[in-house]
Amino acid sequence: MNHSTPPGGTSHDEASGAPVRVRPVRTCIGCRERVDKSDLVRVVAIRGEAIIFVSPDLRGAAPGRGAHLHLDVACLERATQRKAFARALRLEGPVDIGPLDAYVRGSTRQTQPAPPTGGA
Repeated sequence: MNHSTPPGGTSHDEASGAPVRVRPVRTCIGCRERVDKSDLVRVVAIRGEAIIFVSPDLRGAAPGRGAHLHLDVACLERATQRKAFARALRLEGPVDIGPLDAYVRGSTRQTQPAPPTGGA
């Protein structure tokens, strides 16, 4: 990879010299792994009356500061333990990750294979 190329810009294939589009890279706030932005879900803070909710931003277009997370329960739990949501989103006060938790756990269930059915 050409490190002098700006993020989201173009690079050149070393073998052919043809321009290659560089894909945006983000860091998961749970596992701290750097991966393509398309492999993560963006999360944003939504201010309620007494509490701040962390919610998935499925279109990636919500205003304000965002953070990125794998759709993986382990990454969600690690981010929660490390208090990464408040830090990454620059939040103060109580934070409720309920909407994000429901989304991640629901998405994880849908992608896991169905349990084997009992047969004789």
